[in-house]
Amino acid sequence: MSNLAPVVRTENEVAAEVWNDARGRLSFKTLIDGDITTTAALTFGTATLEGGDWLSPHRHAQAEIYFILSGSGLMTIDGVGHQVSAGTGIFIPGNAEHGIVNSEGAAPLKFLYAFAVDGFSEVVYIFS
Repeated sequence: MSNLAPVVRTENEVAAEVWNDARGRLSFKTLIDGDITTTAALTFGTATLEGGDWLSPHRHAQAEIYFILSGSGLMTIDGVGHQVSAGTGIFIPGNAEHGIVNSEGAAPLKFLYAFAVDGFSEVVYIFS
């Protein structure tokens, strides 16, 4: 018998994790994660980059999607830059090097990220 159950969480219920080092300068909230919720097969959350903030180029085995919720910036995938803004969907193949920067000004760049894994702990980041 499965212990899986529906989960409904708001961002306000989740404490932000903050990076301010070589990995980047950003905050993120993982809302659905089998390590902490009664879920499996999908992990997702939101990330916020204030003006000038970035997520350093990195890769991981799992494919990932981003959906830009607000703001704009530059997404680089395997060395190719793409201007992104609210409403942009992005598919990142597994092991593709990618990073994102809020290069457009003071408005926060906020995006949803998702992996087809049980929990965020399965994703091993390899920074360039």
